[in-house]
Amino acid sequence: MRRSPALLILIAAAASAQPTVAPSPGSVGTVRGKDSGGYNFTNSFEAGARGLSTSGNELRYRSDVNFRSGVRLFGSRLAIHSKEGHGKWFDEISLSTQGLGNDPYQFSSLRVQHNRWYRYDMLWRINDYVNPGLTGGLLPGHVLNTRRQWQDHDFVFLPGAPIKFLAGYSRNSQDGPALSTGQFFDSRGDEFAHFGNIGRRQSEYRAGFEANAAGFKLIVLRGWQRYNEDTATGLSQASPGANPNDRTTLTSLRITEPYKGDTPFWRVNLLNEKKSWYAVNARFSYAGGKRNFLFDETALGTDRLGNNRNRQIVIAGDARRPLTTGGLTFSLFPTQKLILTNHASFHQIRMSGDSSYREVNNGSLLSGIFRFNTLSVRTFTNSSDASYRAARWLSAFAGFRISSRRTQSIEGERFGADIEQFRYSQSNRLNAGTFGVRLTPMRPLSVVLDTEIGRQDRPFLPTSQKDYHIAGGRVQYKAKSVTVSAASRANYNFNSGSLFTHSSRNRSQSVDVSWAGKSGLSADAGYNHLHADALTGLAYFASFNLITGDQSVYVSNIHSIFGHVNFSIAKRADLTFGWTRAQDTGDGRSRATAVSTSRPGTALPILQSVQTYPMLYQSPLARVSVRLHSRVRWNGGYQYYHFSEDFGVPAGGPTASQGYNAHTLYTSILWSF
Repeated sequence: MRRSPALLILIAAAASAQPTVAPSPGSVGTVRGKDSGGYNFTNSFEAGARGLSTSGNELRYRSDVNFRSGVRLFGSRLAIHSKEGHGKWFDEISLSTQGLGNDPYQFSSLRVQHNRWYRYDMLWRINDYVNPGLTGGLLPGHVLNTRRQWQDHDFVFLPGAPIKFLAGYSRNSQDGPALSTGQFFDSRGDEFAHFGNIGRRQSEYRAGFEANAAGFKLIVLRGWQRYNEDTATGLSQASPGANPNDRTTLTSLRITEPYKGDTPFWRVNLLNEKKSWYAVNARFSYAGGKRNFLFDETALGTDRLGNNRNRQIVIAGDARRPLTTGGLTFSLFPTQKLILTNHASFHQIRMSGDSSYREVNNGSLLSGIFRFNTLSVRTFTNSSDASYRAARWLSAFAGFRISSRRTQSIEGERFGADIEQFRYSQSNRLNAGTFGVRLTPMRPLSVVLDTEIGRQDRPFLPTSQKDYHIAGGRVQYKAKSVTVSAASRANYNFNSGSLFTHSSRNRSQSVDVSWAGKSGLSADAGYNHLHADALTGLAYFASFNLITGDQSVYVSNIHSIFGHVNFSIAKRADLTFGWTRAQDTGDGRSRATAVSTSRPGTALPILQSVQTYPMLYQSPLARVSVRLHSRVRWNGGYQYYHFSEDFGVPAGGPTASQGYNAHTLYTSILWSF
């Protein structure tokens, strides 16, 4: 996909700064609720409808926002508490929901508890996800429209006893249609769109106990995970392909890809909760993963020369993935001013498996290949940290970390009677030090400055951290009604110890202001700038020639700003206005024109246009909430979404723009009873 990391940061920053306009944050009814039969009840729900009008790329809107028109339950809250804390069957019931009905993001949580005997927690979520993909080749044939559902159930028996018994169950599923494309019969064959029905399931069962004695807590958990995917794709009728003028056709296509796996695991935690001059926290986990897969494809049709083709490809394999990790943290508190901490951890993962490839074309076995691979990574890490408070206004902290990693791999292949095997091993060591100070020159003002410097001798990947340094600081002023904070951080990395030279720079600056006045008047605003650039070596084929010594440049400059104002009118109505804008200006170019040859970067024009991704996102909103009764409020709101990403798109192309405009509004009634 062409979505860059900058886009992900941009959308995440906008979403965190300004949530969707519904549901309403207000409440109705009395805070103390209603008493009945030894219990206290509070209950409310907000129901209403959304409206939507969109223009531009609607699939892209559904990928980013996806709110649709319709009636729904925006939110509900129910709480029942035992007044004396010892009810007959239960002491607490709490239920909350959000977006039930037609929202793409639905949520509900439930807790039922008896203080002596049991506690049950349930979490249930739905996420409707649309991914339109991008035009590839001649076909706009990449669409994913799935629904993911999560549910978690946790039981605690004897929650107030020294020994508690734990049990739980989780399930994660993904279902929905998908459209993809493929090239068949040879590398110069035509492209064909084919339909698939996504079906993925993951279940987890767990059981264990928690014991408390002598100020220590021990948690032991045993679990079993099961994963299953049965996605099938194919064609329901003959297809001439993306280019109907060539001879390549597809009369029948069937692809099945069953994928199954099991992962039994252990988790053990030990920590002390007793206040003392020391603290201990130890953890250990082991997971023994196993996976099996099968890819079976049968295609019937004609190739680009007009010959009849009947091809079947079968790929099968299995894998084992044992994972062991453990850690021990020991802290000392010799004085009230000094804290010493040492953390040691161990992590090892080993992935090994076999796979086979078989191809039958027009009744003849063309190839049969058997591969075997092993990859293991073992890491030891030890870090020591110290924090000392020299005075009320001054404290300092420092640390040193050593990380040693060994990577080993075995790659092998058997083709007929010939066997080929390669063994690789690499070790690297990272030394990093941190230092910082906290200053409080006056009560409302606080300053934090910190830095980290790291050196790695043999980085494993071209983009791994090798010679890097990080420096940052944060200043905050907090008075009675005003809070102002500013932060800055820079991360520079240079890597020349691998196949290509790689360097990257990341900088961020932010300012936030919040103010809370009287009579319900409040406001907050903020600005954030994220800069990222990377320079990496390239090697690729062009016109059947290997090109080396080229460079890839990526530049991103994201500016985001947000602001909100909230105020009340005569304690009868509450109004909220907000605005968020995030823009990536890239390297300053407004169109995908060639960059200057004096600048570093690739000389290939087609690659120069993807060195940056300028884009714009903004969303103003307005909300009003009117108290009609002590138990009833009416709510209404409007939110506008605008997104544009036209840089590098050829004029008149199949996907002329990734931009869209969306007008969303809602109305609801919030009622307590």
